[in-house]
Amino acid sequence: MDTPAPYPPLPPRRGFLARGARVMLVGTIITALFALAAPQAPVVSFAYGLPITFCCWLFIDGGRLLAARWVHRHGLATPDPAWPGWAWMAAVLVAGTLLGSSLGHAVGDSLSGQVAPGPWFGGTQRMLTMLLLSIVPGVIATWFFYTRGRMAAIEAQAQQAQRQAAEAQLKLLEAQLEPHMLFNTLANLRVLIALDPPRAQAMLDQLIAFLRATLAASRRGRHALSAEFSRLADYLALMQVRMGERLQTQLELPDELAGAPVPPLLLQPLVENAIRHGLEPKVTGGRIAVSAAREGDRLVLRVRDSGVGLAAPAGEGTRFGLQQVRERLATLYGESASLTLEAAGDAEGGTLATVTLPLTP
Repeated sequence: MDTPAPYPPLPPRRGFLARGARVMLVGTIITALFALAAPQAPVVSFAYGLPITFCCWLFIDGGRLLAARWVHRHGLATPDPAWPGWAWMAAVLVAGTLLGSSLGHAVGDSLSGQVAPGPWFGGTQRMLTMLLLSIVPGVIATWFFYTRGRMAAIEAQAQQAQRQAAEAQLKLLEAQLEPHMLFNTLANLRVLIALDPPRAQAMLDQLIAFLRATLAASRRGRHALSAEFSRLADYLALMQVRMGERLQTQLELPDELAGAPVPPLLLQPLVENAIRHGLEPKVTGGRIAVSAAREGDRLVLRVRDSGVGLAAPAGEGTRFGLQQVRERLATLYGESASLTLEAAGDAEGGTLATVTLPLTP
């Protein structure tokens, strides 16, 4: 048996009341103009004008929402879940105007202490005039709110499509990054097998453990900075199996930044580049330090090595790694995040890569 379509969500109550407030403001202005035209009875003008305005809005706008709910409930969906279509809306306008004017007039009688002829009495010409004066503003207001709602819906759809495109681009970048790191590591392992089989076995065991921990983390959109540093520690332990004492490592993560959300494998390409193009070409090896700091509302991540520096020719891997990090930052944060690469300004030499991004995504 077919499951009935769920009720579409009604607009927030705050939006409904905001529309009512705007309608009452317009009604107050129109009533004030009528009061100026008939200064002998301004209180009477407001006693009838404001209740009629409020009641007409209540029946028309409330009827629109109920009609839209009924239409969507019975499978006659329109692009906007709060819009029943012009056929239903025309009926709502006429019925809402008749009911709202009648009820508003009764309230006006009660407020003014008078018993004026009803809006639909006093001859055909008067009835048509009242109907026209009531429906035309309703049509104009309905068209205004309808077009405004459609523009908001189109803008929301465009933003959703933009988010989906950004997510697809991010997944593509991550899919390119993971095999790139793996191929580089396997190439290093292949060299080590010929030179030192026991160390190659230890490196293979470390690689298996590293991949088991890393692949699950890389499927998430973001993870805690502490998890990012843990994956870096695994990767550096893997590299230390091959490089031995030529590689010294230092990881500095303040406790207050451990839970900061960051994209997974954000720093790994920078660490990989620092080792491959900074420390490996150096006979004596060197030190790599990764640190995190807070500067105002910004998270600053630094990858520093004491290798050969930027003067060495950059290989393809360096360009790939930096490009991947920059594109991921641009996709996630736009212009509010950046990556810079510069020579370390001290006697130890080497290179400093700095990633700056907002603490709040």
